[in-house]
Amino acid sequence: MSQPDVVDRSVVDFAVLARWMDEQGLPGGPIEDVRRLSGGTQNVMLALTRGGRRYVLRRPPEHLRRKSNDAQVREMRVLAALADTPVPAPGFIAGCPDPDVMDGAVFYLMEEVDGFNPAVTLPSPHADDPAIRHRMGLNAAAAIATLGEVDHVAAGLGDVGRPDGFLERQVGRWLSELASYSELDGYPGPDIPGVDRVADWLERNRPEEWRPGLMHGDFHLSNIMFRYDGPGVAAIIDWEMVTVGDPLLDLGWLLATWPERGGGTLGHPLAEAGGLPSRDEVIAWYADRSSRDVSAAPWYEVLACFKLGIVLEGSNARADAGKAPREIGDRLHAHTLNLFDRALSLI
Repeated sequence: MSQPDVVDRSVVDFAVLARWMDEQGLPGGPIEDVRRLSGGTQNVMLALTRGGRRYVLRRPPEHLRRKSNDAQVREMRVLAALADTPVPAPGFIAGCPDPDVMDGAVFYLMEEVDGFNPAVTLPSPHADDPAIRHRMGLNAAAAIATLGEVDHVAAGLGDVGRPDGFLERQVGRWLSELASYSELDGYPGPDIPGVDRVADWLERNRPEEWRPGLMHGDFHLSNIMFRYDGPGVAAIIDWEMVTVGDPLLDLGWLLATWPERGGGTLGHPLAEAGGLPSRDEVIAWYADRSSRDVSAAPWYEVLACFKLGIVLEGSNARADAGKAPREIGDRLHAHTLNLFDRALSLI
């Protein structure tokens, strides 16, 4: 048994957490079996047990950023709203949107997901059967199509995000982000061939019509947990980028990171094992489960390449400024170049 007053005390005050859980009517007793969960997020996640019930606690990073709490409050609102929908998401238990309760950070509790992350491991039978891996890829597309079909207004999320002008803002917003990196001492500026050409193409070919809906914002195979007993999706995870925008950008994001013929920005056991469906199959599977017009799917993939490439370049800039490890900066800059190469090939 871990000692919660020693382990992770710097990020979670367990005495405060216990009192708050009592106020929510949750089972009492000592907080036990605390362990920190790793993943592709900077947010803090702890697994713990109290009163015979398992929980996962999620809170913003230990060193809070300006909008960390706002993003977490939005995340818990969305997860609570998704509880009555067919979207595979972690079960929301209770949330604390008041930062004064726990040393300035909001937090929430969710159910522990019974599944595995293919970025970490690929167990049997998944590792042994390419047909299962093929269906895993199709199920990923089905899961994000399901999210895009949720009526966010009816779910009480009509005030989430800024859907008006969402697509029109994207290119300018991310060019400004790229330009802001030059304020970091030591960063010589972006060396990314094709940025202006891709930006111009996106502006000239932007879809004229689209329909707002819930979008995950960072949807790729590493942000999915799959069931142990087959190819089913146990839960979509890491919801800190969720907003109301154009859900087809989630499809584009999945395509931009898709591990096909050695491509994709994400290397992990599922990608290495192969057997995944083609991009065309992913688009068709999504289309069959969505009321949205997917004819502009290549445009959304280019936008995803553009946006994700610029996001990753931020780590390269911070590495040049001595604010991130050099090896991480180099690796992510290489991913940025690959993403813009893909975008250029698509246009």
